[in-house]
Amino acid sequence: MKQKSLSIKTAVLGATLGLLSFTMAAQAAVDVSKSPTLTKIKTNNVLVIGHRTSSIPFSYYDENQKPIGFAQDICNQIIATIKTDVQKPDLPVRLMPLTPQNRLTLVQNGTVDLACGVATNLKARQEQVTFADTYFVAGTRLLVNKKSGIKDFKDIRGKSVVTLAGTTSEKILRKMNDEQNANITIQSAKEYAEAFLILQSGRVSAFMMDDVLLSGARTLARNPNDWEIVGTSQSVEPYGFFMKKGDPVFKQVVDGVIAGMMKSGEMAKLYDKWFMNPVPPKGSNFHMPMSDLVKKAYANPNDQAIN
Repeated sequence: MKQKSLSIKTAVLGATLGLLSFTMAAQAAVDVSKSPTLTKIKTNNVLVIGHRTSSIPFSYYDENQKPIGFAQDICNQIIATIKTDVQKPDLPVRLMPLTPQNRLTLVQNGTVDLACGVATNLKARQEQVTFADTYFVAGTRLLVNKKSGIKDFKDIRGKSVVTLAGTTSEKILRKMNDEQNANITIQSAKEYAEAFLILQSGRVSAFMMDDVLLSGARTLARNPNDWEIVGTSQSVEPYGFFMKKGDPVFKQVVDGVIAGMMKSGEMAKLYDKWFMNPVPPKGSNFHMPMSDLVKKAYANPNDQAIN
C-alpha cells in the first residue's frame, strides 16, 4: 500500500515538474530582445492597440465608448500574452481608433503596435505591413427575400441586382455579363443601407456584397427572418490584424495566440458569441453560421493574401 502511495506521489511530482518545465520553456520561447516591437513596448511601458469604431460586430464602440467585438475579444487574448512576454502584468494599454485612411501609416511609423480591426489581407498591403494569421474570411454572396426563389448566382440571370459602386462585387457582376452573357441589370448604391432599401422596395431581386456585411444589413430589416444569404462565394477576402514589417518574433507571438485559439475551439466559441447571438448595442443577431471558408482558415491557420 505504501509502495503504491509512493508511486502515485512520484507520478504526481513528475507530472508537476514536467508541467513546470513546459511552462518555463514556453515563457523562454520568446526572446524580447530580438523583437523591436516587444523591446519598445517594454521600454516605453505601454502597448498601443489600434481598433475601429463602427465595424459591427468586429470592432466598435459600446454605449460607454469602449471598443468591443469579435476582433477585440481576440485582441484581448493577444494583449494578455504580450504582458506575460514582457513580464509586465500591469502594462498600460492605449487604445487608438483607426480609419482606413490612417491605419497603415500609424503602424508603419510605429505609433500603433498592432492593428486589431478589420482589414483584408492583400498582397499590395503585405508590401507595407505584416499580417497575422487570418481570423475571418468574407465571401461575396447574395441577400434575397426567402420567397424570391434565388438560391445561387445562376438564378440571377436576367434579373436586377444592387451592389455598392466601385466594389469587387460590382466587378464580378460586370464580368458575369461579359463572359456569361448573364443579362444582369446592375444597380449601384453608395452605401449598405441604401442598397438594402432598394432591395426591400422590390426594384431589384438581390443585393450582392461581402456576406458579413449582408448579415449586418439584414439586421436592419423590420422582419429579418424574411431575408436570407445565399449563393456560392464568388470571391474570398481574408481579414487579419497587422503590424510593422521586420519583426518575425512579434508576429510569432500574435500568430501563436490566434492559432492556439483556433485549435482549442475558443475561436469557434467567440464566433458563436458574435455571429449567432444578440450583440450590442441593439441586440441584433447576425444569424450567420460559420462558412466553409472560415472553417478552412481555422483548420489550417495561415496569413495567405489575395491580389
